[in-house]
Amino acid sequence: MLFLWLYMFYSCAGSCAGLAARGSPAPPRAAPPLPSLLPGEPGEESSLEEQRAAPDAGSPISSFFNGSGTKRLPQAIIIGVKKGGTRALLEFLRVHPDVRAVGAEPHFFDRNYERGLAWYRDLMPKTLEGQITMEKTPSYFVTKEAPARISSMSKGTKLIVVVRDPVTRAISDYTQTLSKKPDIPTFESLTFKNRTTGLIDTSWSAIQIGIYAKHLENWLLYFPIGQILFVSGERLISDPAGELGRVQDFLGLKRIITDKHFYFNKTKGFPCLKKAEGSSKPHCLGKTKGRTHPDIDQEVVQRLRDFYRPFNMKFYQMTGQDFGWD
Repeated sequence: MLFLWLYMFYSCAGSCAGLAARGSPAPPRAAPPLPSLLPGEPGEESSLEEQRAAPDAGSPISSFFNGSGTKRLPQAIIIGVKKGGTRALLEFLRVHPDVRAVGAEPHFFDRNYERGLAWYRDLMPKTLEGQITMEKTPSYFVTKEAPARISSMSKGTKLIVVVRDPVTRAISDYTQTLSKKPDIPTFESLTFKNRTTGLIDTSWSAIQIGIYAKHLENWLLYFPIGQILFVSGERLISDPAGELGRVQDFLGLKRIITDKHFYFNKTKGFPCLKKAEGSSKPHCLGKTKGRTHPDIDQEVVQRLRDFYRPFNMKFYQMTGQDFGWD
């Protein structure tokens, strides 16, 4: 009995003293808060400075793992066209968990190329294995140097072009400019070099952008047609899930974005997301989208349709798609 008592005494001496020295365990430290989402409404473009400051903001999953992953050059780029529906497409795609995209337009291959690829890569969000890095800058499609520059970065880059009836697109383009500069000349006066002769002014960017066949010829010097996906801006409104299905297939993604993600907003006249990326609330694009177009002289509209028709026909042949603009 005495032996058992002595054994217990010496065994406790070390461990009990250690417990006394350490005292009671300290309360656990509070976990740091999760990174917040980017400020501002999804769909409204942030500046490059904001994008650089918080390039990884996005879905709750990506916010939780902020700091994980690697910044990579984009494997896919939405290269055009202005006022075709590129912002809508990007916002819809960002719902997909395997798509990580820059919110702001980097304009690297047209305005900032001299800054170098390291600067461009630094703008990109971090991605995990299996995720796709994307960006969109609609002016690339009409920039002569852009195809060669993108090809130089990677000949395997997948390109997406959102196209829209060039007449409607031109009017939408003018409407956007008018909202910023109310004193600009009328659409009709800008359309013609000489209205009497009916000569269209192709130097006006609103007209020039819509000559899709001409711009596409430049891209086909550097990329095969199969590496470029042409998305219909009209079908993106009438059947967003259908067009997103084509885009997901093109990018090699599982078809996760479906009809269940959309509802049609009658007031705005285009589809909206039931749940935007990183949010549990419905989301429509900002007030800058879906502006009411001014009334345009129908004779001018018809002359524009006649002007674009041969270019449209050639574009249909080049892409193998009839977009139904005539």
